Amino acid sequence: MTDAKAPALEAIGLRKSFGAFAVVSGASLTVSQGEAVALIGPNGAGKSTLFDLLAGLKRADSGRVLLFGEDVTQFSPWRRVRRGLGRSFQVSSVFSSFTALENVQLGLLLVHRQAWRMVGAALRAHRFEAEALLEQVGLADRMNRLASELSYGDQRALELAVTLSSKPRILLLDEPTAGMGVEETAACLRRVKAITAAQDIPVLFVEHDMSVVFSYATRVVVLVAGQVLVDGKPEDVRADQRVRDAYFGEAI
Repeated sequence: MTDAKAPALEAIGLRKSFGAFAVVSGASLTVSQGEAVALIGPNGAGKSTLFDLLAGLKRADSGRVLLFGEDVTQFSPWRRVRRGLGRSFQVSSVFSSFTALENVQLGLLLVHRQAWRMVGAALRAHRFEAEALLEQVGLADRMNRLASELSYGDQRALELAVTLSSKPRILLLDEPTAGMGVEETAACLRRVKAITAAQDIPVLFVEHDMSVVFSYATRVVVLVAGQVLVDGKPEDVRADQRVRDAYFGEAI
């Protein structure tokens, strides 16, 4: 059962080791309704592993993950999606040999639990819903192009449309602007801000571009050596000497 007063997402004391190497060491964080929380940290801090623990792609050695107050620690990735968790990946994960429209239709096929042997009928049934999702992400005029023919920024927009097909109540975005130029980054931010604001979807995102972090995040969590070093408002994190030291003098 979900709890309307609980945080959208809560990680409590998550730990994950590979052999003798502890990648995540007791990390805890929360994401509440209305928040856009950035997860940052130097290379090797454990950000991707922590994201995988939250999404269910890896199982924690200990600790808990709660979605809207429900303990989903033992849930598979797909069961977490069913509970409202949407996740995009660091590298675009769309089907390159399918059109943009077909990619979203296939996502809807899974959401509606329709058998693959009914693909033809199912895709026709979900056309209008898929078109609406592509409209949201700015791809309505490119819906019939193969995903492989789209620019990298448009492929990431398509991935967002596929993610939105599951009607997520919280989004996990793994480096949403990675590999993008300045204009594509700005367009991506505008798109994500508009969609999440309109649908009241909280966001947890990993990002290396500090200009993106401090222009979008309402709160910033800094992970260092698998542990949360700082969790606070962007302006406080930017001024924190511990964060500057963790980045070895990098501009933040």
